[in-house]
Amino acid sequence: MLAQRTLKSLTKAVGVGLHSGQRVELTLRPAAPDTGIVFRRVDLPEPVEIPVSTQAVSDTRLASTIANGGAKVHTIEHLMSACAGLGIDNLMVDITAEEVPILDGSSASFVYLLQSAGIVTQKAPKRFIRVTKPVEVREGEGRSLKWARLEPYHGFKLSFEIEFDHPAVNSTGQRVEFDLGTGNYSREIARARTFGFTRDVEMMRSHGLALGGGLDNAIVMDDVKVLNADGLRYGDEFVKHKILDAMGDLYVVGKPLLAAYSAFRSGHAMNNQLLHALLARPDAYEIVTFAQDREAPKGFAQLAPAW
Repeated sequence: MLAQRTLKSLTKAVGVGLHSGQRVELTLRPAAPDTGIVFRRVDLPEPVEIPVSTQAVSDTRLASTIANGGAKVHTIEHLMSACAGLGIDNLMVDITAEEVPILDGSSASFVYLLQSAGIVTQKAPKRFIRVTKPVEVREGEGRSLKWARLEPYHGFKLSFEIEFDHPAVNSTGQRVEFDLGTGNYSREIARARTFGFTRDVEMMRSHGLALGGGLDNAIVMDDVKVLNADGLRYGDEFVKHKILDAMGDLYVVGKPLLAAYSAFRSGHAMNNQLLHALLARPDAYEIVTFAQDREAPKGFAQLAPAW
């Protein structure tokens, strides 16, 4: 049986929120089979649990936010991406503020935290959402066109294309494909950082956003170049971060997808629209398990290797 996974022990991190600038403590704890990933706001007078689901996503401007009533957690996508990349099914996330810490702007620190806690299998079958028919969402046309699509695939593969008219981005790869079955998430995707432009950062700060952002947790560009002294971590780091984000955005559906995802200029909002479009089509997906590990797509049966 291909089994569900959780952590062996708890692990903690302290950082600041990218947009709030608030100090936040994060505690990742093991969870029972079929729990899913649940955020728990422990700073509130009465702790509030926010189970991750497509329906729990309440805002997709700048980041993915989930809510339960008035309790919210912002910027969950990098931690969710790490869970998707490592195959974590069940996890309790205690958090002391309303935003997940940005740490270094990628998911690498979350990968390290999860792997250092240890990953163990559980006595319950891992459940997948297998896409059986193509599902697509589109918006705009011409130069404003953007789209995202899911198609049947025995595994999980993502291809993404960006289109930024900026010298620093133009000199890098703007399209990338990553297959979880043949690639190494920790090495090839996890270290890709979020990015932004100085003019946008200044505008966001004037509106009380990006208060925790800086050169130590993002790629920052002026009108012509990357300002980070150490440059880029990957030759195509910009588009790889979009893959990283997409993996986190899609994992809010609550189960790993068996599908080929492709997108052009998509973002958090469109990725969430795509999940809603899929769930609205019961004929386009099915829930499956694998009685034997060897029946599962490559990349899901093995515990993710370390760096």
